[in-house]
Amino acid sequence: MTEHAAPLRRRIKSFVIRTGRMTDGQKRAYEINFNNWGLKRANGPVDFAEVFGRQAPTVLEIGFGMGDSLAEMATQAPELNFVGIEVHTPGVGRLLYLTEQAGLSNLRAYSDDAVEVLAHCIPDNSLSRVQVYFPDPWHKARHQKRRLIQPEFVQVLRSKLKIGGVLHLATDWENYAEHMMEVMSAAEGYQNNAGAQQYSPKPDYRPNTKFEKRGERLGHGVWDLLFSKVS
Repeated sequence: MTEHAAPLRRRIKSFVIRTGRMTDGQKRAYEINFNNWGLKRANGPVDFAEVFGRQAPTVLEIGFGMGDSLAEMATQAPELNFVGIEVHTPGVGRLLYLTEQAGLSNLRAYSDDAVEVLAHCIPDNSLSRVQVYFPDPWHKARHQKRRLIQPEFVQVLRSKLKIGGVLHLATDWENYAEHMMEVMSAAEGYQNNAGAQQYSPKPDYRPNTKFEKRGERLGHGVWDLLFSKVS
């Protein structure tokens, strides 16, 4: 780098990779099943019709955790294709285990950074729904710049949604819910399905997650935001 060259800008990470030992079942599922149900960023743009062997609406979930709710959704809606992205390898291993156990053919997973997968793999105007459930709230003020839901990111998601496609956000932190509402209400090309500044009732298709149950135990509310792409 010359003395006049600008330093490369580092993207702020919205996640911390948690360490943890895989269970034997998770490790086996990851090693054996990733070739069957895993997707790799290195393979570049994905053709969902080719991957799933059919034309069907595709739902993308970012940060599926340990995968229980995503596997449940795929089980309950076999007419839809589901793709999950998660950086936590044990979570990917567990989702693959659940996929194998349930014999699911409509579920695939990336073990990667969602921002990179979106940039390099997901075609524009290809998704019917994007789900971001209970992302890290980064509740300390000095850390809130790390929150995933930011103006630039929701426009990236908009580019991947079809017209009429839905961005579904959920959180059990009231301050983050307010932040999400502020970001989404100002976002170009989106319309609030519940009306201006209104949160949506929890849709039947979203299972109760461990985060939701934890929030209920702590006396937290849960807020759902559903915004459709209108342009």
